[in-house]
Parts: sequence; structure tokens; C-alpha cells
Amino acid sequence: MRRLHSLKAAEKHREPPQQAEKPIDMDACKEARIEVGTGGNLKGRDDYDNDGWVVALRKSVKMLHFGSWEEKEAAAKEIKRLAEEDLKRRKTMAELGVIPPLVAMVGSEVVARQRLAVGALIELANGSFTNKALMVEAGILSRLPENVTVLEETSKQEFARLLLSISALVNSKFSLTSARIIPLVLSILESCSSIETKESCLSTLHNLSSVLDNAASLITTGIVDNLIKLSSEKESSEKALATLGNLVVTLPGRKALEHNPTVPEGLIEIMTWEEKPKCQELSAYVLMILAHQSSLQRQKMAKAGIVQVLLEVALLGSPLAQKRALKILQWFKDERQMRVGAHSGPQVGRILSVAPLNQKDVDEGKKLMKKIVKQSLYKNMETITRRANGAEDSSKLKALVISSSSKSLPY
Repeated sequence: MRRLHSLKAAEKHREPPQQAEKPIDMDACKEARIEVGTGGNLKGRDDYDNDGWVVALRKSVKMLHFGSWEEKEAAAKEIKRLAEEDLKRRKTMAELGVIPPLVAMVGSEVVARQRLAVGALIELANGSFTNKALMVEAGILSRLPENVTVLEETSKQEFARLLLSISALVNSKFSLTSARIIPLVLSILESCSSIETKESCLSTLHNLSSVLDNAASLITTGIVDNLIKLSSEKESSEKALATLGNLVVTLPGRKALEHNPTVPEGLIEIMTWEEKPKCQELSAYVLMILAHQSSLQRQKMAKAGIVQVLLEVALLGSPLAQKRALKILQWFKDERQMRVGAHSGPQVGRILSVAPLNQKDVDEGKKLMKKIVKQSLYKNMETITRRANGAEDSSKLKALVISSSSKSLPY
């Protein structure tokens, strides 16, 4: 009201004396406020008379604030339609205070009314950081339903889209509490059947996981097991692996992955998806973090047959997947050399005592080992070459075998 009174005073000050005494109705004041754009420029009424949206918006705002429930529902539907058109309109609507009453409608027990409000808020949040922040300040998180499993699939999808939009605030200076969002997203994710809804939920979890402070809250919910399961499904694998990539860099996330019975076999299997290069890259990244400075994990990976898969990815994968595969292969090579060195002769503390005759035997043993390793690698490479049906790649394979057996692999 104060803004309206100040606007009246300003209008009276600008008008000529013969017009200053004319009463100014509330609708005119609201229209004046509508006409103020985000840049602060006031446009004349004639500029908007040709646009029917101004009249429709004036009526919708009035009904949303002061109308009956039926009028509020009609207003929410009209606001959604108008908000779809233009970002400037969405910002103007927020300035007129349409967000708090719409947020209040989200808490309604009437499903149809609830869905109308959610749909309008989704459109208002589109492309506007301010509008999203206003929704959180208006208490949208406390208005969300406690049990979404009873909702229809369409309602779940709309709530998932709204939560995805709000979760974008997590990467900003705006304070967003994820404790309320995480359980709701997980509930939708576990109960929905739509791929689109799952993708919205996974994108929300990815946004939340990008902030390390949220890692503990996510992991305590058991989300890692769900993500590993979803990563094995090609439709949802990329989003799930991206979130795992954010979590695995934390100690709780790495521990959760290490204790999952399907790791590393499931991730190694994903690396064989030639038609999904992005999934190969993300899976290789997670495996690289798990293998780094963990001989136990590297042993588990070796038993699961990762070396042959890594060789195949190093040859046929995308540039990034090749780089990561070669990096892991380098660790296996270094570890093998350390094992051979550690058993190359009797050791007493740090002093190595080897007779000349024994040293000759050791050198011959090393040469024999290198020859066996080279033959094994070459045999695996030939198998891969036949599968790839590429004669041109054969020379590349031979060069890779020679270089990998004589010097450090590039990465």
C-alpha cells in the first residue's frame, strides 16, 4: 500500500492542476506498476493497450489476491499462460506479488488446485534466479507434500520439474537447505516410472551433489546404491554416473562405493558401451578415483577383468576415455613392476645382497617376463583388432604394445 500511495503522490505531482483533483482508482495504480519494466522505464498506457496481456494480468492479479478459490484457480491458469511468453513478464508478475499466494496454493489438499499452482510456479521460475529465490523465501519447501507416492505420475513429474528448478540455487550465494529436498526427490525417483521424471530427479541430485557440504546428507540416505543401480540402465546412466562422480571425490562417497557389491564389475561393464561414449568417460573417471592409491581396489578390478576392457577403451574410446583408461593402465603397469622388483632377490631391510650369478638369473627372468607380457598384450590387441575390423589400427596396436612394455604409458 505504501508503494501505491507514493505512486499516487508522484502522479498528482506530474499532472496539470486541472487533472490533479481527479481520483485515481486502484486499477490505474496497478497498471502503472505493471508498466514499470525491470530497467525502471515507465511506459505510457497507449503502448500496452494493444497488448491484451496487460488487461489479463491485471484481472488475474486481483483475483489471485482477493478472489474466491475458483477465481484463484482461474488466475493461476492465466498466469501460467502469460508467464510462458516472456521473461520480462515473469519478472513483472513477481514484482506484483503473485508468488506468495501461488506458493500457498501448493499446500492445498485439492490436487487440481495444487497442480495449477505448481505449473504456474514452474513457468515463473524459468530463467529467473530472483523468482526462484522468492519461492524459497515464501516457504515453498514447507508446502511440498509429505507423501508423493500417492500422487499421479503427472503430478510427480511436475513436482520433479519444480524441485529441479529450485535446486539451481544451490550453486549461488542464496542459502538453500537441501534437507527437505533430498528425501522428496528420492521418494519421487523410487516411485516414478517416467524416464523424464527420473531425469529431472537425477539432475536435481546432481545439482545438490556439486556442493561438497551436501555429500554427507546425500550419502546417509543410501543414494549411492540407487545411483549405481540407475547407472546400469542406459536411459538414466549418464545422469547417475555424473552424480556418482561428484560423490566419489569425498571420503564417505568413496567408502559407500567401495562397499557396494556390484562395484567395480558394474562400472567396468559400462566401459564396454561403445554407443555411449559419455558413459564410458564418466565410468572411467569413477574407477580412476577408486583405483588411485588403493591397491585393494586395483586388485578387485584386475580380478574383474578390467585390463582388457581398458586396452579396448584406450584404442577405440573417445579422447577423454582413452586418456583416463591409459592413466589407470599406467598404475597397473607400475604396480606390476614394483611386485617384480620386490621379489627379484633376497632382501634384508633396505640392503639388497645379490650374488653375481643370481643377478644374471634375475636379468634373464626379467627379460622372459617382459617377453611373456608383450606376447599376452599382443594377443589381446589382436583380438580387439579383429573385433574392430580395422586394418589400419593394427600398426597402432603394435606401437602401443611396444611402447607400453618398454616405457611409461602416456596419459
